[in-house]
Amino acid sequence: MIVGSTKEIAPEKRVSITPDTTKSFKDLGLRVLLQKGYGEELGFKSSEYESNGAEFVNNNIDVVQKSNLICKVNLPVKEELEAFKEKSNLIVGNIKKETANLSNKNYNIFSLNLLPRITRAQSMDILSSQANLAGYRAVIDSIYEYQKAVPMMMTAAGTVPAAKVLIIGAGVAGLQAIATAKRLGAIVSATDVRSAAKEQVESLGGKFLSVEGSENLETKTGYAKEVTEEYKKKQAKMMEAAVEKNDIIICTALIPGKPAPRIINENMIAKMKPGSILFDLAASHGGNAAYSEVDKTIEKDGVKIIGVDNIMNKLPLTASNLFAKNIFSFVRNLYSREKKEFSVNLEDEIIKNTLIKNK
Repeated sequence: MIVGSTKEIAPEKRVSITPDTTKSFKDLGLRVLLQKGYGEELGFKSSEYESNGAEFVNNNIDVVQKSNLICKVNLPVKEELEAFKEKSNLIVGNIKKETANLSNKNYNIFSLNLLPRITRAQSMDILSSQANLAGYRAVIDSIYEYQKAVPMMMTAAGTVPAAKVLIIGAGVAGLQAIATAKRLGAIVSATDVRSAAKEQVESLGGKFLSVEGSENLETKTGYAKEVTEEYKKKQAKMMEAAVEKNDIIICTALIPGKPAPRIINENMIAKMKPGSILFDLAASHGGNAAYSEVDKTIEKDGVKIIGVDNIMNKLPLTASNLFAKNIFSFVRNLYSREKKEFSVNLEDEIIKNTLIKNK
């Protein structure tokens, strides 16, 4: 059986198969077929892939036509989808269900953003592995834009106060942002609608800001619920006081399947100190902050509002290494060594949840 992958469409820089996972596929009894030049932008040499068992062909359509399973970061282009073999498989990091039926051919599509939050799926969890890096990089980029020192410094010329950082949303990205900001010497606070986040925030040295009289707004799967109008009013009152005190605000709040909640409004931004940074990781989902736009930096009243789409492109090598390991773990679960085939077992919770096209 052949596992293949083609180059991603720019600006995406990540890959879904690395030389290390090529060896893992080979050890599993699978062949790896790649498009010529695959991984070169990240510094991976063809010889590295070939020494671990990979084979190369000249173009993307050849890869698709010869493979039993294709691994991709994003949905393949239309001509690739139309070239799929009958009864083959496609694994993608994140696609919308409504865009999956671009071909009527008989093949399966799995989207790893739909993985259930169970212990057995942790090694395949692309949302966590990529969000971890996003939280880290958001802090690094925010501090780069911030024109002051971050840690407190005692000098002969006087004391430099520590920067104050507020993290909105204490999921995987938010928790990593807290940890990174603390390591760099900032005074960190965070807020989240899930009461369970309080203990996690405090364990990392952050101060947890909660809405007065709020209930726990967490789904059974561990994600945040959409809040009520009453909660939004209380949250706005708390945030108005918080934004004035902080120098850097990093927004990471998302609700699965819905637009990002608007948490920082225009009035709050007007109250922020000139020179402050507002970094919105949720910009591509509508944004947690007013004014934020995808891949743009906008200045309002001296406040820099930074919106990003694919922050993984700023550390694509690390992101690819983790993403590729997630992909391999999923393939290992999908592949039956005894039958030497990819087995779609709908009694497996992982397979059932991630399968979005099955014919």
